[in-house]
Amino acid sequence: MTEAQRSPRYAWIESDRGAGQESLAVSVESGLSKRPFSLPCRFLYDAEGSELFERICDLPEYYLTRAEHDILTRHSDAIVERCPAPTSLAELGSGSSSKTRLLIEAFLRRQGRLRYIPVDISASALEDAARALLADYGGLEIRAVAGEYREGLGHVRREDHQPKLIAWLGSNVGNFTREAARDFLATIRSAMGADDRVLLGVDLRKDAALLEAAYDDAQGVTARFSKNLLRRVNRELDADFDLSRWRHRAEVVDDGARVEIGLVCERAQAVHVRALDRRFRFEAGDFIHTEDSAKYSLAEIAELAAGAGLRSDARWLDQDEAFSLSLLSPA
Repeated sequence: MTEAQRSPRYAWIESDRGAGQESLAVSVESGLSKRPFSLPCRFLYDAEGSELFERICDLPEYYLTRAEHDILTRHSDAIVERCPAPTSLAELGSGSSSKTRLLIEAFLRRQGRLRYIPVDISASALEDAARALLADYGGLEIRAVAGEYREGLGHVRREDHQPKLIAWLGSNVGNFTREAARDFLATIRSAMGADDRVLLGVDLRKDAALLEAAYDDAQGVTARFSKNLLRRVNRELDADFDLSRWRHRAEVVDDGARVEIGLVCERAQAVHVRALDRRFRFEAGDFIHTEDSAKYSLAEIAELAAGAGLRSDARWLDQDEAFSLSLLSPA
């Protein structure tokens, strides 16, 4: 039992991670057996991947975290004031909960105590964040959920003792296609009561050069993050990907509406995945799609919310107008 788990202010829920989702083995077999090749982005976030992503968030090219932090620094109190009192705070894809501290502090200023329900696929990230948060905030109670978004939402739905703000930050909505984003927001809507709210972070459309730099940094941290997926396949499925033959690629497509991210094979390779007893052949130029990052206009965000049965109560932008936070309520 960890130090955080021994605290009376902490409860740990191990969700049925992977329920309704393909395992890594199934995803590798299905995603690499046909063209276009693909692997789901959720497998990027093992312990090492989560650590690398936290480093990405601090890179000079990766404006998203700074922009969202700017909004929360200036407007957290205004966001909290628009929620009923008292309110619990849930977060999908909480990671280190670093930006969320600004919301936690605003809630504690307003109501003295707060129940926080972080949901993240990385158990280690949840543990590290919980330990730090409990040490820093005496009025905080944590109900951590280790699992996928959809399983986590089931636990969030059962938190019905008071209204809740469901934070979905970091423009994680961009990892979904537009149709899937609408459908998942509708799933969040189904977990909400009449007094619940959603705080949605969305990256806005902008110059292609800025976007490509943000997803392919000069230090190569994002490339290591992408290649860590192949390293994970090697480790967990006893495969033999030669990482030196693969290059990270991030390209703006669809007239600026999406950054397409993945790995390009630079030299032909036959990969043996022993756990599957399968061999996969890749030629130079082959691309494994791992992630998308969709970008929205303000009008598209409003349309997205409306399609999910939500309405926008308020919107805040960073000082450079690169990023948007929207407070949504049931329509």
